[in-house]
Order: sequence, then C-alpha cells, then structure tokens
Amino acid sequence: MKINLAALLIAPVLALGACTVVPPQPSPAAQGSTSAPQPKPLPVPTATPRPAPPPPQPAPRADASWRDLPQTPGAWTYAAEPAGSVVRFGEPGAGSQVLIRCDRKRPAIILQRAGFGTGAVPATITTSSTQRRLTATPAAASGAQNAAIPFEIAFAVRDPLLDAIAFSRGRFMLEMGGAQTLVLPVWSELGRVIEDCRAVG
Repeated sequence: MKINLAALLIAPVLALGACTVVPPQPSPAAQGSTSAPQPKPLPVPTATPRPAPPPPQPAPRADASWRDLPQTPGAWTYAAEPAGSVVRFGEPGAGSQVLIRCDRKRPAIILQRAGFGTGAVPATITTSSTQRRLTATPAAASGAQNAAIPFEIAFAVRDPLLDAIAFSRGRFMLEMGGAQTLVLPVWSELGRVIEDCRAVG
C-alpha cells in the first residue's frame, strides 16, 4: 500500500490552522469610544441689539405753568386825563393795584404798582409769546416805615413788549420784587392807551 506523503505533511498544518483563535475585532462604536474626545465648537457670538432711545420729550412751553394760575380779581377802567390816557386795574371800591398811563411829556408808557423797598427791584412780565426781566424803580419816597410806595417801569412808546401785552392770549403776568404776583386779564383798554401814546409820540 502506497502512503501519500504529501497528504501526511499537509494534514497537521490544516489541523493547526483550524485551532488558531482569531481575536475579535472591536466594533466601530467601540473604536470611537477609545478615541480622543473631539473639541466642542465654540458658540457663535450674536450681537445684542441696543434698546431704542426714548422719544424726545417736547420742550416745555414758556407759559405752561403760569397760565394755570388763578386770575387776579379785578377789572380795567380807562380814563382820558390831561397828561395822557390811563388804565387802572383793581376791584370796585378798592384802590388800584396796577396802572398803565401815557406820559406825553417824555413820551413814554409807564406801568406802576405798589411795592416795598427804597431802591430798584427786579420785575418780570410774562405774556403768551414772550418773557422779559425788567427793573422797577421807586416813583416816590416812602412816607412811613414798611409802607407801600409806587414803583414804576418806563417803556418807550414803541417797545414790542407793549404789543406782546396787548395781544397776549387772555392774560399776562406781572412779578415785582417781593410783592404779590399778579395775573392780569388782557382787555381792549390796554391797547387803547398804547395807541393813544403812539399817536402823539
């Protein structure tokens, strides 16, 4: 009987190959778990919108406060006098609080009211269109201590403040020194005195 020598040599090799253990290959998921951690992407900065600026506030009107003050009680009365026409403001049966007269000699328009002091005092006239700071001067010497005396403001006959008073919307305000503030009505008598003085000035 012939023995196949080649078969005898190959058989052990095949048997050895059948006994070789192949280590399992890691799954793709397992491979990923052992790899280095990937850096997280940085957040993209977003611009924060600035808040809208508040709407501009309307500028306060010059007459916003004084026009709400109560009007001083009284009425204007007109009179034609030799030295020039005059209007007086006051309550019936009481003395005049304010007078505005035409002084034809200067010529000038004089605003006069009672006040306290021995020298010039500041005064302010406010109308619906303008405001002016002025100076009132004593028109007479004080006859007694702490007694009221007339103070006056002289205007050129064509001073535009006179027109602002005559055409103010319903009222104008007179402040003078420490005396009471007066909120006076605008009547046609005021314009009449102004026109009388301008006719001869």
